[in-house]
Amino acid sequence: MSIVPKETIEVIAQSVGIPSLGADVAVALAPDVEYRLREIMQESIKCMRHAKRTVLTADDVDSALGLRNVEPVYGFASGDPLRFKRAVGHKDLFYLDDREVDFKEIIDCPLPKAPLDTSVVAHWLAIEGVQPAIPENPAIDAIVPPTENKRSEHGKDDGLPADVKLPVKHVLSRELQMYFDKIAELTMSRSDTSLFKEALVSLAKDSGLHPLVPYFSYFIADEVTRSLGDLPVLLALMRVVQSLLRNPHIHIEPYLHQLMPSMITCIVAKRLGHRLSDNHWELRDFSANLVALVCQRFGHVYHNLQNRLTKTLIHAFLDPAKSLTQHYGAVQGISALGPSAIRLLLLPNLVTYMQLLEPELQLEKQKNEMKRKEAWRVYGALLCAAGKCLYDRLKLFPGLLSPSMRPLLQSNKRVLTNNPSEC
Repeated sequence: MSIVPKETIEVIAQSVGIPSLGADVAVALAPDVEYRLREIMQESIKCMRHAKRTVLTADDVDSALGLRNVEPVYGFASGDPLRFKRAVGHKDLFYLDDREVDFKEIIDCPLPKAPLDTSVVAHWLAIEGVQPAIPENPAIDAIVPPTENKRSEHGKDDGLPADVKLPVKHVLSRELQMYFDKIAELTMSRSDTSLFKEALVSLAKDSGLHPLVPYFSYFIADEVTRSLGDLPVLLALMRVVQSLLRNPHIHIEPYLHQLMPSMITCIVAKRLGHRLSDNHWELRDFSANLVALVCQRFGHVYHNLQNRLTKTLIHAFLDPAKSLTQHYGAVQGISALGPSAIRLLLLPNLVTYMQLLEPELQLEKQKNEMKRKEAWRVYGALLCAAGKCLYDRLKLFPGLLSPSMRPLLQSNKRVLTNNPSEC
């Protein structure tokens, strides 16, 4: 027994031009009509679920009819609820209460607005920190951050047009501003106090510091440029960089392009500190380990990071016009990258470089005591780098080492891997 009555079949037949349909024919067609209706409704429900909705619409039915290669039903796109009226003389027959509309009334009335389809539009909020002047972005009337200035890229007033980047609106809470000011004050205080050590621990562990990362990166880059003669400040800035790199809650990759030049400056700068007696060797060693850490952690993300770094270091190492302090920094930077970098970059150029270095080591040819000390520092760095490479190769191929030499290698392991001054 079909749920579609035969009277409905007869009414449908009359609507398509069949005035007299036999009762037996209507009874036979009713089950097939019910099957087709169920099939269409099942497809309509699938379309509704694929659209992530819980309400069945006329569009779902049209989509189901389209899947079955059936012409869709027209005239049911309105969002208004359908109003059914009971047919006179038929208690189970309903029809839509559509009022007749005069064509003249339709022609004279204004056209309705076309409905807007749902769409997604993407635009650039900021490109490398610069907000594009497009209608989608707010007007550029933001307050310049406290660390923003309008100097040129190299920080020199050379009369050339400076590339001024427009600021992006960046709202910081009062607590974060106070935190940044306190960290900056402790960093610039030139004192290795317990409070500064606690601040470094906070920078390495706190989870709510990501909004301050662009401020810290700009602060570090700017102060390194300003403080090349202030060794304690440079060392404190590098310790701040180390803490930021250790913080697992900070997404620091977008700011490496600002931090890397500062670290490389502390490795291969010609002069660091006011006095010749300043221990700038420690700063160069510390910074070399930092750039090695950056390459180790982010080398898989930025594939050319280590290549660009090694090009800078090997250029400083092979340039005879560079000072011995710069050569030392380059050797330490390459050595920190591991035995493979030493084997590929330092060892092939070692014979040529020693021809340049040997006269600086001899008292007869180099009368300046400070220059001789710098040359011996470079020589010690080269010894340690070669020792690391040798120790790594002997670990891979222990059979190359005779039994009598193994105790000596173990006793010298600390010397091969520690500060070059101990070599």
